Amino acid sequence: MLNDDNDAAKPRFRPVPWTALETPQDVELWIAEHDLALKEHVGKQETGYGVCFSLAEGGEIYMQTTEGAVVLDVTPEADWVEPLLCAVSGQEPPKGSLWVLPEDKLVQLILGLSTLVATTTLVVGHNFGRRRSY
Repeated sequence: MLNDDNDAAKPRFRPVPWTALETPQDVELWIAEHDLALKEHVGKQETGYGVCFSLAEGGEIYMQTTEGAVVLDVTPEADWVEPLLCAVSGQEPPKGSLWVLPEDKLVQLILGLSTLVATTTLVVGHNFGRRRSY
C-alpha cells in the first residue's frame, strides 16, 4: 500500500532536459512534438495547460498558445529575461507578470530562449491571466 501512496504523490508531468534548438526548423519540430504531447496527455476538460520553461539561471516562464496569441506568465525570479522578451515582442514590459505576444512571434521567442532553458515540463491548471499575490 505504501507504493500506492508514493505513486499518488508523484507529479503528473516531470521535467524534461532541454536541448538547445538552433534553427527555425528545429523550433517548428519542437512545437509539433509539444502539441502532440498536449493532445495525448491533457484532457479536453482541463484548462490552464501549456509548458513551463525552467531557466538555467533561475525562474520559470509558463507559456500557453491560444488562437492568435502566445501568453507568457513570467515568475519574479525570471524577470532577468525581460530585455529578451521586449526585443522579441517589440513591446514595453507589462505592469504584471503576464505577457501577450502575437502568435507569429512564437518561433523567434523559442529560438531566443533556447540557450537559457534547463528543462521543460507540461503543465495543467496554471492560472494564466490571474493576479498572483506574492
